[in-house]
Amino acid sequence: MNYLLRLTLLSTLLVCNATLFAQDKETLPEDSKYHAGVPKGEIIGPIKWESKIFPGTVRDYWLYIPKQYNKEKPACLFIAQDGLNRAKGWHIPEILDNLIHKNEVPVQIGIFISPGVVPAANSNAQPRFNRSFEYDALGDRYARFLIEEIIPEVKKSYNISDDPNDRAIAGASSGAICAFTAAWERPDQFRRVLSTIGTYVGLRGGDAYPVLIRKHEPKPLRVFLSDGRNDLNLYGGEWFVANQAMLSALEFSGYEVEHRWGDGGHNSKHAVQIMPDAMRWLWKNYPEPIQAGTTGNRRTDLLIPGEKWEVVSSGHRFTEGPVANDLGELFFTDIPNGSIHKISADGTVSTFAENSPGVNGLMFGPDGKLYACQNGNKQIVRYAMSGEMEVVCKGVESNDLVVLHDGSGYFTDPNNKKVWRFTPDGKTSVVDTGIERPNGVIVSPDQTLLTVSDTAGRFTYSFQIQPDGKLAHKQAYGHLHLPDSTGNSGADGMTVDTEGRLYVTTRQGLQVLDQPGRVHLIIDKPQDGWLSNVVFGGKNFDTLYVTCGDKVFKRRVKATGVQPWKAPVTPPKPRL
Repeated sequence: MNYLLRLTLLSTLLVCNATLFAQDKETLPEDSKYHAGVPKGEIIGPIKWESKIFPGTVRDYWLYIPKQYNKEKPACLFIAQDGLNRAKGWHIPEILDNLIHKNEVPVQIGIFISPGVVPAANSNAQPRFNRSFEYDALGDRYARFLIEEIIPEVKKSYNISDDPNDRAIAGASSGAICAFTAAWERPDQFRRVLSTIGTYVGLRGGDAYPVLIRKHEPKPLRVFLSDGRNDLNLYGGEWFVANQAMLSALEFSGYEVEHRWGDGGHNSKHAVQIMPDAMRWLWKNYPEPIQAGTTGNRRTDLLIPGEKWEVVSSGHRFTEGPVANDLGELFFTDIPNGSIHKISADGTVSTFAENSPGVNGLMFGPDGKLYACQNGNKQIVRYAMSGEMEVVCKGVESNDLVVLHDGSGYFTDPNNKKVWRFTPDGKTSVVDTGIERPNGVIVSPDQTLLTVSDTAGRFTYSFQIQPDGKLAHKQAYGHLHLPDSTGNSGADGMTVDTEGRLYVTTRQGLQVLDQPGRVHLIIDKPQDGWLSNVVFGGKNFDTLYVTCGDKVFKRRVKATGVQPWKAPVTPPKPRL
């Protein structure tokens, strides 16, 4: 069975990619040839692997172990998709032998790994070939496969560096977008990407990359691209145009990127000619660490060079509901513990209130009191700064709330798909129904528009607030980016700045929208975990605070936040 499976896999790869491995052996670069006196590395394999992340799949992988490998010193890592055939087609073993010998690249172990196959159910059936599913898909699944399965297995026998600066990943065609995706999703693991004839087209969403690269906060990656003008032009797009779009986006966002364009088609001829130079560029100036670039011409220019997320409180179970008082001091909730905490101006963290079951969203009111969604008791309460609590609204389910300058406010009720209004004396009324999971709620700086996030969808909803407090002109207005693994954004808490921009916490990161509802910037999450809420705070209200999992983080930006309970602020007219 193993022999038949291996034969089937090999035959399929050869048929599907027959031209991919074509090369002109007569014009091989000198560093792609064996040379007498150069220590020759060892190829080990094939090694069979059965994956849990890709259930039912089996595959082979091979190792390249350079002669200079020393088990006492962590080696760098080079991963190539499509197995030993790809590595041999590129002459990677010979190139690494030569370049390591000349000290032009560091000592590195190669992992050459094939895509998975689910064996055929019987002799009359076809196997399930996982190559497109694993390689063309966006998201972190394949990266986790490498990080959680393959690399730990290889590390049982070999000393491989854990430093992402010491790791490169490469591929051709679908293997190229696979390599880029692994590094894009996990720059904490991979920082060097080699991409030839990359499939950045509409097969499984890869055509979104040029836009995502422009909008996301830059990541610490070095990327080499190559392609030819006669590459494929099929139903999913035009490969050469797509690779040029990738280059343009990477350059726009300040990435360290190099490219080599040729006249070739969807094969490896051009890659073979440039591979030694590509490897040198990939590892140039090693071990100098690869840094994230800066984007100099963003329309929404918020990021400050050198400013990153900083932990300001940790050790909680699940943080939520951040809000800042007039001094910029932060209050936030720990929902499972039913507690509210305060971060003073000097960074001291203290407990403001306990025994507040299910406490979630917080907001100050014009009366100087702290309003809270105390969902465990099905009520909204408010606290004096002395800690004394009083009930505002009884018998309601609530998740998040906003209080306006006149003391009225709105709150969301996700379980019942409702948005409520409340008055200063605690009277409540339903003002919207039907959003699948209404969650965060905020008003525009001029307090004429109410925005509600939908955790289960991809839009934020906009309403115009009427003189009597009712809502009108509902629209699915703000268009959010979705992760590939799910159809919902995970949109949760929100805040606004004086320019009228909307900040939404999502699965994809902190998405920043302009007034017309378009995402301009996506700021990375500070850690894995649910990014639940965001607010401006600090002395000058130019610091973003986010709650993410068990921690609270802060980061200074070039913007100033708005406090909804104060007098309305008129934002500038947006650029259309």
